[in-house]
Amino acid sequence: MYKTYYVYIMSNTHNTTLYIGVTNDIERRVQEHKSGSISGFTQKYCCDKLVYYEEYSDINEAIEREKKLKKWRREKKDWLIRTFNPEIKDLSEDFSSPCGRSK
Repeated sequence: MYKTYYVYIMSNTHNTTLYIGVTNDIERRVQEHKSGSISGFTQKYCCDKLVYYEEYSDINEAIEREKKLKKWRREKKDWLIRTFNPEIKDLSEDFSSPCGRSK
């Protein structure tokens, strides 16, 4: 069975704070960020806007990519986001189900 893993970037409304994470269920994880149901960084800084994501079939590759992105300077992260999402919109709004990506 093919499993998908996601490296994703969440932002706050004004795009001043970024959070980078890894998940195997982007629908659930984005909903958790949006609802503030998990205390921590994204809740504290209101990072509830999905601005970027990548898909992987290997969890180790996804974790390695997450670590690499976290080391990047902010300017490079902004470039990556704008290349993928020029309008910096909330990508989860394009998901077809109420909580996330369509399958």
